[in-house]
Order: sequence, then structure tokens, then C-alpha cells
Amino acid sequence: MSVTVEKLEKSMAKLKIEVSAEQLEKAIQKAYEKNKNKIQLPGFRKGKAPRKMIEQMYGKGVFYEDAANELIETEYPKAVEECGEDVVSSPKIDVEQLEAGKDFIFTAEVALKPPVKLGKYKGVEVEKMDIDVTDADVDAEIDKQRNTNARTVEVTDRAVQKDDIVTLDFEGFVDGVAFQGGKGTDYPLTIGSGSFIPGFEDQLIGFEIGKEGDVNVTFPKDYQAEDLAGKDATFKCTIKAIKAKELPELNDEFASDVSDFDTLAEYKEDVKNKLVEKKTNEEKAKREDTVVRAVVEDSEMELPEAMVETQARQIVNDFAQRLQMQGMNMDQYLQYTGNTVDKMLEQVKPQAIERIKSRLVLEAVAAKEKIEVTEEDFEKELEKMATQYRMELDKLKELMSDAEKKMMKSDLAVQKAADFLVENVKESAKKATKKAAAKKDDAAKEEKPAKKTAAKKTTTKTATKATKTTKTAKTTEAAEAEEKPKKTTRKKKTEE
Repeated sequence: MSVTVEKLEKSMAKLKIEVSAEQLEKAIQKAYEKNKNKIQLPGFRKGKAPRKMIEQMYGKGVFYEDAANELIETEYPKAVEECGEDVVSSPKIDVEQLEAGKDFIFTAEVALKPPVKLGKYKGVEVEKMDIDVTDADVDAEIDKQRNTNARTVEVTDRAVQKDDIVTLDFEGFVDGVAFQGGKGTDYPLTIGSGSFIPGFEDQLIGFEIGKEGDVNVTFPKDYQAEDLAGKDATFKCTIKAIKAKELPELNDEFASDVSDFDTLAEYKEDVKNKLVEKKTNEEKAKREDTVVRAVVEDSEMELPEAMVETQARQIVNDFAQRLQMQGMNMDQYLQYTGNTVDKMLEQVKPQAIERIKSRLVLEAVAAKEKIEVTEEDFEKELEKMATQYRMELDKLKELMSDAEKKMMKSDLAVQKAADFLVENVKESAKKATKKAAAKKDDAAKEEKPAKKTAAKKTTTKTATKATKTTKTAKTTEAAEAEEKPKKTTRKKKTEE
């Protein structure tokens, strides 16, 4: 196999891959062996017809497609590795020559990692972390645990209240006509859960068991069912049963039941410590996201569209996998929401762009600061993974491919770069400054209540609202570069 690279505009490239005629012949023979049991010719038992006879009957190219797909699948990743380019998208394959006795030639159009011109990345200004856990925070966290350990009791002597679990019959009408999907029988609903459209659950408060009543609501303008969006509806509802949560008493016994502590005081102290740790991690993540976004905004890069499309597909694929873990497939989700894969790909493009830019910037910082991942760093991360998956470390290493190990080291370098940015921020006490300014303003008003003065505006820069951009900000590099291209032999470009 040989590969040549033609650089195109906007960080795109075309790889021309040539596979020897001998390899093509082996692939054709392999395709014959794979398919011969499916073919029966007159005078031959099924699976016994010679290849030449089959080719005479169905044409010389009868096995070309399978042979080409086999070679593309095996030779494309080798070509990417051999050419040494940093491929960051799935390939668009075009077969240029496919004929027995001649070299097999195909091209793969791909995006290459674009250059990044870093702006200011040291001394980025961020707000000082404010870790404050109050007694109310601790009580709220403990109440969550009490709710988790609550038992439900049947209620028959009162009307529906907030947080009750009701069994409900309902039927919805628009302009007096029942609409599809608007009817439910013995439906379990927790009042205040937000499971139904806004206003529905609140209106059930006060309903009594066995008595029918009306709930009047307006469907949101962006409601998934377009024929109902923005329309007024009336639901005829009947409460068939009411259940209420009975919380356990807050005492030492409760503390020992839900924790490793014997007293409520010890349990509360542990809850507070965990909340402090949680808030510290949240603030650290927020600070990390803020500084990365600031560096991204001050840097320059031009993303190839193919790179964005590949990342968007990865986001949608990840979402589909999460759906599967919850017992739903993508087809069901699309049916319920009225969405399409193409719409989803378009919707996640901003997220894909944000992920890519964050990753590229962090990789550029790692390169400029010569940040390296040591074998010790790598081993520690593997040990964490082994513990997480309850596997032996050696077994985990055996199961990991070289590409996966390479990607893990790249991820560790990116995280080190993020940590470097956070360590080099310039803290500002903006919150304190605002509070002080407000107090000073109030004091001034109290001193001179009668005199009107033009209020001087004090402006301070506020940090951009952060979203997760670093730990999840993975572009499709080593793993995606080795992704198997779509099988095709048609002489036109096809996207994976």
C-alpha cells in the first residue's frame, strides 16, 4: 500500500491510497469464499460453483464491492498512520480504480487538525471562589435523605396537597374535541414534580377523591406536538387515590440508619463536610470552564466543517447510547419527540464547536508550555479506571488498544493544561466590591435623602457564564481518525 497527501483549503486534505493488485485479488477471493454458499448455479451443488463460473454468470464485478469494502476497512487506518497527518474527521471515500489485475485506488477526503493562534492564556481574570455552606444547606441535604427513606401512606380524609402522589384519570380537550394522546387512566403523578405542562399539577391541589374537576392550561408555544402548541386545553380529571410521604423522625436513630455515624450531630457534620467538598469541586469546575472559555475567545482558529460534523455525530451517538442504557432506542425517541437525526445534528453543532475549540486551545497550551504526561501519571489513571470497573490492572492494559492508550494520554495532557490555566489565573474580589459599593450607595442615600443627584454608574466586568468545556471537550482525533469508513464502492463521495 502507498499513500499520498494533497492539502486542500481550510485544513482539508485528500489521501490517495493505492493497494496492490495482489492484495485486491486476495480480497476478491475472500469475498468469493464468504459468499459462495449463498449462490447456486445449474449443475452445481449450493456452495460448490467455481468462482469463474459465478463471474461468467453474474459479471466480473460480482465480488468487487465486498472486496473493496474489505480493503478500505483495513487499509484506510494504515494510510492515516503512515501519512503522519493529524486527521480529525470521518473520511469521504471515492473509489477511483477497481478492476481485477490492476491496483485498487481510492481517495479519502478528511479534515486535518487546524492551527491555533493562542491569545492571552496566563493571568486570566476570574472571580474569587466563595465556598459557603450554611445550616440551611445542610438541612436541605438531610431532607433529601429523609424523602428517600420516607414511606408512603394512603390518604382518604383530605384533598390533594403539594408533594402528594395521586392516581389520576384524565382526558384532554381542545375546543371541546378530545385530542390524541390526551387521555390517561390510573396515571401515577407526584404533585409538584413538573411532569405535566405548567399549571396542570398546581390546579389539582384541592381536588377530592372521586370527584371530577376541570384543569385549564395552555400548551407551550414550543410544545413538541405542533397541532397543540400554544393552544388552550381543558382536562377533565378524577383523583382515584391519594398517597402522602411520611418522613422519618430526625434523630440519632435516623442518623445511624442512613450513615456510619451514631449521632445526628456527627451525621450533620459529615453532610456539611461533603457539601463543602462538592461546592469546592463545582467552583473549581466553574473556574476552569470560565478561564478556558476566555482563552478560547482570545484565540484564533478556523474549524473545517467536516470536523464539526464528525463531532456533532459523536455527540448524537453518545446520546443514543445513553438512551439505550435507559431502555429506549433512538427510533422511539425520535417518534415521541417528533425530531429527526438531521435536526439533532444541527441542534448540537454549537456544542460541537465549543468542545472542539476548547480541546484545541488546551492542546495548544500543553504544546507551548511543554506539558507532558509521565508514565507515572498514566499508571495512576489506569489504576483509577481499574478500580472503577473492578478489574485487574494487567487485564485492563491487555484490553486497551494502542489508540485508546494514546487518547488517554492526550486527555491527561489536556487536563494538565486546564489545571495550568487555573493555577495561573488572576483572582478578583468582584462580589465583595459590588457589595461594598451597594452599601456605600445606601449610606449616601440615607445621608442626603432630599437632594437629587445623578447616580454615577459603576461598571465591573463579569465573568462569562461557564458551561462544561474541558473534561468533555474531546475532538475526534486518534480514535476518530481510525474510525472505520463507510463501506462503499460506488464511484461517488459518500460520507460515513
